[in-house]
Amino acid sequence: MRGDRGRFVWVRGRRRIGKSRLVEEFLHRSGIRAAYYQAPRRATDIALRRFVETVAESTLPAADLFASGVSFDSWPAALRASTEGAAASEPIALVIDELPYLVEIDDGFPADLQLAWDRYLKDGPVLLVAIGSDVRMMQTLTQRPAELHGRPTREIVVPPLSPAEVSELTGTSAAEALDAYLIVGGLPQLASSWPSGTSRRHFLRASLTDSATRLVVDGMRILDAEFETQTSARKVLAAIGHGERTFGQIRTASGISNETTLSSALQLLVEIKQIVEQDLPFAAPPGKKNKRYTVADPYLRFWLRFIAPNIEEIDRGRSDLAIARIERDWKTFRGKAIEPIVRRSVERLLIDPDLAARLGGARYIGSYWTRNNEVEVDLVGADAEQPTRVAFLGSIKWRTRSPFGRRDVLDLAEHRADVPGAGTAKLLGVSRSGFSDKGDLDVRLEPSDLLKAWR
Repeated sequence: MRGDRGRFVWVRGRRRIGKSRLVEEFLHRSGIRAAYYQAPRRATDIALRRFVETVAESTLPAADLFASGVSFDSWPAALRASTEGAAASEPIALVIDELPYLVEIDDGFPADLQLAWDRYLKDGPVLLVAIGSDVRMMQTLTQRPAELHGRPTREIVVPPLSPAEVSELTGTSAAEALDAYLIVGGLPQLASSWPSGTSRRHFLRASLTDSATRLVVDGMRILDAEFETQTSARKVLAAIGHGERTFGQIRTASGISNETTLSSALQLLVEIKQIVEQDLPFAAPPGKKNKRYTVADPYLRFWLRFIAPNIEEIDRGRSDLAIARIERDWKTFRGKAIEPIVRRSVERLLIDPDLAARLGGARYIGSYWTRNNEVEVDLVGADAEQPTRVAFLGSIKWRTRSPFGRRDVLDLAEHRADVPGAGTAKLLGVSRSGFSDKGDLDVRLEPSDLLKAWR
């Protein structure tokens, strides 16, 4: 970096996707003198004391000063002192990881950081890096009228790996790669732990040998970090992860009978933590009582469904029981879990004007269901978010051996009469195992087509 003025980099993204590793690698490759502060979820005086210890053990020019026994009663003073000795010929880096922990304990920290940046850091040879996994908070802290609005000179969003990237890392076929994605999600270290070409069964056997493996531990770490004290939210998340999708089902499964408590927990999961997605039927009149809830992250969805309930057995050496349950319920789980992946993939494919034209000019995709679930349509496409006309209807058949057949086509065509505005809708078939009947479908997509959406 140039040393004539400060840089403030704001890094956000979900937990366990490699934000910290990315910054650590940058520091290593650049050789810049740096302090990497892992913020604790502790009172301000303890957090400041740990900051002093971090700088004292760092390669910063101020390390000796901080090791001499100094203490600070404010963040601006500590941050200013940490940059002592920085020069244009030798700039420094100061990293604050898990910055939201500091804000949770001290809501005045953003103002302190703003003061330190504006007065002491922005005009000096300093690279300030703030990292956070609380996506909602990291977004809010830099939006108007927050104190840090306009301060970061660069914002970086670190996304999870895409299905195509998981395919490359696991060295599997398109269909098997999408299965792998439903297990490891977009977590880089988990995907990297999948030996190239290994089948799902072999990977699970190797990854569930005990409760200390990454496949088991990462889920624990995510939940412990996100929900240190919110027990109601964890119960609700566990219910959704088990497959309960409606308010009533979640209430029964979670054991939370108080509607206000349940609604607050759902709001935390959906709006604040953004760990659960809330959907309404697409192309239908809005109805608050027709909502469905789904765990947003594929890995966490798998972990909550199959690993969390079996940790005790895995811990006592009976991972065979957990694996047997996975094998027993895998097809049912996979059939539902693949749906949001397919929807996002098809939506990305609609950038292709030729495909969009073949699907009636659609740009937006959702799904449709009735409150009694008598009608369910996997894919519904339209040219607006609140459409009056449906461009296409789609069906997903993610069976291992049975291809998309004539009966599947006829069932899909019949739904034109069930979905509002779908009288002339095009028909889309998505199949894991190909198609035995190619008539009457306007577009057919297979696993390799879905992966192209992410390349």
